[in-house]
Amino acid sequence: MTETADLRWQTQPLWQRLRPLLPGISVEVVASLPSTNSALIDRARASVGADDLPITTPGELGPHDHPHTHQGRRAADTQACLLVAEVQTQGRGRQGRLWQSALGASLTFSLALPFAPASWSGLSLAVGVALADALEPLAPAGSSAALNAIARGASRIGLKWPNDLWLAGDTPQKLGGVLIETVPVGERRMCIVGVGLNIAPQSLTDLSSGYGCLQQLHPGISAPAALLLVAEPLVRALLRFEQTGFVPFTGGYAARDLLRGRDVSTTLPALPQGRAQGIDNDGALLVVDAGGQTHRIVGGEVSVRAIADSGAA
Repeated sequence: MTETADLRWQTQPLWQRLRPLLPGISVEVVASLPSTNSALIDRARASVGADDLPITTPGELGPHDHPHTHQGRRAADTQACLLVAEVQTQGRGRQGRLWQSALGASLTFSLALPFAPASWSGLSLAVGVALADALEPLAPAGSSAALNAIARGASRIGLKWPNDLWLAGDTPQKLGGVLIETVPVGERRMCIVGVGLNIAPQSLTDLSSGYGCLQQLHPGISAPAALLLVAEPLVRALLRFEQTGFVPFTGGYAARDLLRGRDVSTTLPALPQGRAQGIDNDGALLVVDAGGQTHRIVGGEVSVRAIADSGAA
């Protein structure tokens, strides 16, 4: 375990919480990095002596994809790592978008772990549910009290398919995002889950969406305190997903679904507009076109935007 001189991060108690779940995990905090995801990908590549290992996102993995075998002196190095950067200088979001980060005003971290679920479908949605529930617990997922919690104003944190957390309201504000990438290491595949959360107010420019921060829900909360809230639930959710897939998370997602029932535009040529009707058991977004036909939209390079607002794709 390593950390900066700022002892507020409490890496020791966090490591003690995570070690029973992921034996061998390291918890590291650094002052600055271009990107925590990129740093962990580079480590994975270096561990097998191959800097050209392909990087994929879960939506790009088909049922017949298998890790590329590369033999190196550390080919079995698949220990988990939680890497936090107090500042990311080149943080990446979905589709290569820049994720802006500032000291004390953001929480940016990545978790790398060996991962072998039967299906990767819906993983980013499951991560979003885990983060939202850790930051703002609701009634048990699937219960009558939890369903449509966003619509009833019972929850402030909503989820925008496929990987964003928003503060719900008359003018939704983006709270955070998730970037999931994978890379083969020997006979296994490492999953790198990157998380960015806005903690405190910032004066930012060139935003395509409103800016929301966690201190609007939890006044005075710090980035280290937020990490303590979300890290263990995130690990538990990933381990559960690996065993069960996305289905157990569908109720939790439905309770926070910001797009359901809204008119949306998409970047699919065959579906420029439609109405979102929730998700299916694989995490695909269901959109009904003007003719009443339902389309399944999976991740990858598709962007979806609610027409009535300026939400980021």
